[in-house]
Amino acid sequence: MASITYDDTTAITEDHQAQKAPDNNGYKLRVGLFAIGLDAYWDQFEGLERRLIDYAGQVAERLGRPGIEVVNLGLIDNPEKAVAAGHEFRRADVDLLFLHVTTYALSSTVLPVVRRVKAPVIVLNLSPGAAIDYASFNAMTDRGSMTGEWLAWCQACPVPEISNVLRRCNIPFFQITGMLDNDPAAWNEIDDWLAAAQVAHRMEHNRLGVMGHYYGGMLDVYSDLTLQCATFGGHVEILEVDELAALREGVSQLEIEDRVAYFSQAFDVQADCSREELERAARTSVALDRLAQKHALGSMAYYYMGSGNAANEDTISSIILGTSLLTARGIPVAGECEVKNAQAMKIMDAFGVGGSFTEYYATDYADDVVLMGHDGPGHLAVAEGKIKVRPLKVYHGKVGRGLSVEMSVKHGPVTLLSVVESGGRLKLLTAEAESVPGPILEIGNTNSRYRFSIGVRRFINAWNAQGPAHHCAVGVGHIAARIEKLGALLGIETVRIC
Repeated sequence: MASITYDDTTAITEDHQAQKAPDNNGYKLRVGLFAIGLDAYWDQFEGLERRLIDYAGQVAERLGRPGIEVVNLGLIDNPEKAVAAGHEFRRADVDLLFLHVTTYALSSTVLPVVRRVKAPVIVLNLSPGAAIDYASFNAMTDRGSMTGEWLAWCQACPVPEISNVLRRCNIPFFQITGMLDNDPAAWNEIDDWLAAAQVAHRMEHNRLGVMGHYYGGMLDVYSDLTLQCATFGGHVEILEVDELAALREGVSQLEIEDRVAYFSQAFDVQADCSREELERAARTSVALDRLAQKHALGSMAYYYMGSGNAANEDTISSIILGTSLLTARGIPVAGECEVKNAQAMKIMDAFGVGGSFTEYYATDYADDVVLMGHDGPGHLAVAEGKIKVRPLKVYHGKVGRGLSVEMSVKHGPVTLLSVVESGGRLKLLTAEAESVPGPILEIGNTNSRYRFSIGVRRFINAWNAQGPAHHCAVGVGHIAARIEKLGALLGIETVRIC
């Protein structure tokens, strides 16, 4: 899976790096881990308990990574310890719970924990190796020792019992079956769950700014903000265009000149961009940074069709470069007040793969690709080469004129994501594709050529059949499996087209 980091975006300077999106407002992702065994075994089989504790230690060590705090309660081997563990995990405020099955254990050592914690449960059924050494095992002369050796390998034994009890208690759970070592499939899946949990945690603490109003008549774009908070968590901050315009008035000429110089580092500014337009965009860009900092924004959706308010119109018509820089710093910005797509872009960015605003532009049946893109902000970190800045005499369907950005998404694997609202619920819609080289529309917009494994006809029909809005987010790399796990953690439907 391809991924990006902000450090990969050489155009983002240290000053801008320091201003990147707030990281969960100081709240760390906490992952709970407990292993299970049966205390009746310890006196019967010498060394078994120590061996299983070592297994659990290996898992704990491999779960640890930057940004994640592992709360490891070790081996739980009776119902009394299970009750205590449930209280301890709840006090620790864990977001995700890994249940490591080390040998046969009673389901009564599981239920008190998971009932109390009320966090998504991942059952780890991990054997110590690929297979028992049957010859060595059967050569053992003591049958008690043989049984102890077998118990060190019988992780799969209690998983049906655990699954039965969790199902009967209506407690969702997910399974990973494999080996402790030398099993990339199992550990990649664990990595995917951790990545999905980090994104869910990021969304839970995100502050989404909504500025202006919907694009009139785009019925698919209208969204229930309460439903967004109920599904993803987070906070919605309603912003006024007037505030951004007022912040703009406080930007000094020196700040404008510094930002114009910075534009030349971050973008490929075309020769026909006037100094006047660059300074206008620079003033708005500095004001946007202040707005984002003032309200601790992690993402934003905006649109404004003003009439008779010159300051507001001047602000909105010069917003694209500044919103592109915010997007590259982990504060994705969606135009046309597409809140659902601001959420999709934030999810993609939280996964570390970008998240650029896009929609159908045209269908190329000769090359079996869909051209997709959008006007407004582009994501510098996922661009194929440097983003071009071009002047536009008119923004189609929008107020004013000014500077716009033109880019293609990096060639290679990409993933599309749409947050779909239908029937009073949200779902995630995703598809994997390839961004391929070829001609794009040089109209001062972001646009790319995407090829799908099922072909453009089937893709378009299947995607549209799910009822998404006409916008979606695109990121680099194939991460549909992670998006599916995010949906599972959030308890919402996820549909994967290809």
